[in-house]
Amino acid sequence: MSSTLFKATVTEYLQELPAQVHSRLYSSPATCLAIYRLLPKLAKFFIMSLVFNETDASLRDLDRWVKSGGKYQFNEAIKSMKSLHLLIEGNSGQPFMINLNPIFRSSFRNALTGGEVNNSFGNVVEDENETVHTSILDQYAANKWETILHFMVGTPLTQTPSRNVLSLLQHSKLMEESSSGELQITNEGFQFLLQDANAQIWALLLQYLRLAETLQMDPVDVLNFIFMLGALELGKAYSDTNLSDTQKIMLQDMRDYGLVFQKASNTHKFYPTRLTAMLTSDTSSIRSASGAMNSVLSQGTSSSKEEAAAVAETDEETAQVGGTTQNIPDGAVILETNFKLYSYSNSPLQIAVLSLFVHLKSRFSNMVTGQITRESIRRALHNGITADQIIAYMETHAHPQMRRLAEQTLDKKMELDPNCNEGLQILPPTVVDQIKLWQLELDRIISYDGYLFTDFENFQEYNMLSSYAKDIGVLLWSDDKKKRFFVSQEGNSQVIDYAKRKLKKK
Repeated sequence: MSSTLFKATVTEYLQELPAQVHSRLYSSPATCLAIYRLLPKLAKFFIMSLVFNETDASLRDLDRWVKSGGKYQFNEAIKSMKSLHLLIEGNSGQPFMINLNPIFRSSFRNALTGGEVNNSFGNVVEDENETVHTSILDQYAANKWETILHFMVGTPLTQTPSRNVLSLLQHSKLMEESSSGELQITNEGFQFLLQDANAQIWALLLQYLRLAETLQMDPVDVLNFIFMLGALELGKAYSDTNLSDTQKIMLQDMRDYGLVFQKASNTHKFYPTRLTAMLTSDTSSIRSASGAMNSVLSQGTSSSKEEAAAVAETDEETAQVGGTTQNIPDGAVILETNFKLYSYSNSPLQIAVLSLFVHLKSRFSNMVTGQITRESIRRALHNGITADQIIAYMETHAHPQMRRLAEQTLDKKMELDPNCNEGLQILPPTVVDQIKLWQLELDRIISYDGYLFTDFENFQEYNMLSSYAKDIGVLLWSDDKKKRFFVSQEGNSQVIDYAKRKLKKK
């Protein structure tokens, strides 16, 4: 799941809420700022143009600010703002006159100007004698989040996630209880593992929101607390004295996900971790924060916020300009045309994810090698992972040199043909096409466990048994000319019993 998809999912959840809930949400400046960051760029521009304007504005005036080729973006921006009740009918009552939701305008102004925020951005506790270094927060977040992912993959652990986390994994259908009573990963869980860290966090939080509704928890309190966490500053201590009862319960749950840190369960102070920075960031910030946190998750710790941001910025610049660097991004993948794959990673979690669709062969101190085979892809497809997800994962984690080579190849094509419409092909096209063909092959051929009935004495005997199998719904295939049919494994005993009764009479 890309950051764009995760934003769409969060926005869709917010759009489903009634207007009364939106009005309560918009009383929090931190929530207003977070929702503003989730909007399309053109919608952000319109809001900034209207937030300090008390009078009604005409939709025609907003339309004049958009070029003729941007009508689709204009309609999407207006649609998104109306669905969130950010735009309302103007006070004049005239057609095509609109205005900003007054509650949103007031709170958003306060967020921008630092006005009456009423602890919406947390209540900082200043205590120089009791501080927690960011490296401790990073290590704590990494351990908590890695434990969840390792548990899903099936890695043996000395300490399993908390009962609340396991309950959420079941509720979200990422894991299910097996016949032996143990939790096992589902098809949705395999897909979840291929997502970026920010998308994984929001996927769980959205399920937490839906679970909270069934537990009669106030959705406004839940959303306000999540958006507030995204606005807090890393390394600062915050008091929980102004939190509602619902939010104090949430604080305990957020500890289990690695979003907040508390020195003791009975303390009234908490520290946001680097994972919370992904909750309300825009697209570019999400990509950088995800890169920083992925580095933390795989390498254990990061010395400071500036260091992690620098790593993420370097990785992003390297990927964009195709430059080389001695610090190869952890998990960087090289894929050859002969289907051989090399991944520069020593993280057990990264290696476990790769093993979902790669036949791993060798492991070194900083690298693993493997081969993409028909069997490895079919195994992934059977687990619910699609070919597009596998391709997207490898493109996202492609080595900077692969991206650089793809850019150079595209530049040459553009020089020869300025009208070339081809996109950037980071992965070898032969491998990409073959993975898609393997999926088509699986879609075309479906295997069943069952039994074949053949060698009948006459057609009447064949017809009697095949008709019975069809009537009880266990017939999977039949061939009248060769007098043979195939039944499911579950229905085999029924057909045999019926045959014994009928043929015995003869």
